Amino acid sequence: MTRTMKGMVLTGHGGPERMEWHEDLAVPQPAAGEVQVRVLAAAVNNTDINTRIGWYSKAVRGDTAQGAASGYDGQADADGGWDGALQFPRIQGADCCGIVTAVGEGVSPDRIGERVLLRPMFAPAGDTSDLPLATLGSERDGAFAEYTTAEARHAIRVTSDLSDVELASFPCAFSTAEGMIQRGGLGAERVLITGASGGVGSAAIQLARRRGAHVTALSSPSKADALRELGANEVLDRDAPLPDAAFDVVLDLVGGPRWGDVLAALRKGGRYVTSGAIAGPIVELDLRTLYLRDLTLIGSTFQPDSVFTDLVGYIEAGEIRPTLARTFPLRELHAAQEMFLDKRHVGKIGITVAE
Repeated sequence: MTRTMKGMVLTGHGGPERMEWHEDLAVPQPAAGEVQVRVLAAAVNNTDINTRIGWYSKAVRGDTAQGAASGYDGQADADGGWDGALQFPRIQGADCCGIVTAVGEGVSPDRIGERVLLRPMFAPAGDTSDLPLATLGSERDGAFAEYTTAEARHAIRVTSDLSDVELASFPCAFSTAEGMIQRGGLGAERVLITGASGGVGSAAIQLARRRGAHVTALSSPSKADALRELGANEVLDRDAPLPDAAFDVVLDLVGGPRWGDVLAALRKGGRYVTSGAIAGPIVELDLRTLYLRDLTLIGSTFQPDSVFTDLVGYIEAGEIRPTLARTFPLRELHAAQEMFLDKRHVGKIGITVAE
């Protein structure tokens, strides 16, 4: 087996120039309890860009587009990752579809040859802290290279006729959306989904409809037809006034200046769930809206392992479908992220890795 591989390496927080193409990276070897995976395909996510620019830092107060070109001039070095300071160099890539090619001590060799999806957000082995969480491509090297490793329990076998790049469009966005839905206890209710044309938002449309919800998507008018095809019952212009007290649940990925309007759109006793803030993380809350309407505010990042295995079950049952806007080879990751940041697409941008 080859000892070197090709991949894109993040050398520090900043603009796209901090992502460097290498053809002499050491192929990672599986430790005890791990598998080695030949990466077949990946995809682009907000978290890849947010991690690159250091947006998770408390020093950053703007929307996710502000630092995309150049980062934040060192402001984010101390706490720019999901869990504090990021360790460089780092191979990013939270979405991974691949084939198990080797196993570490304690893992059955029968697993070699399995096609798997890697759990993108997971509790690391031995971490006994409250709600332990790490992210593939952030706290651990991810899928933007020809090989990666993972704990065997986080490499979930998948049986599907979908292509590798189609399967790679599911893990991060769909598990985030399913995690939000499960945390919010969404049933056959009225739900508002913000940022509905993105990876997580478009996933949430399908997953909410799967539970019998009436889905109102908030997006730009040019994307309305595509969102209805995914299952949205209604599409509202993201700049239009929102109906007051109209929804049981809000799944919010946007935050920013309209946050108060979104909260006011909840009925009494409604639930607000967030797992993103692409329009800005700093919002103004009128506490009277919160307590006079008996609202519940829920943050959603940690996922029980069952969220991802549930998702794989939906894929295998054909209950959800991929939404690929375009596919790029890994070597063209810069161009893929540029298209992602342009925000004219619906769904995911895929990355082919295996040549």
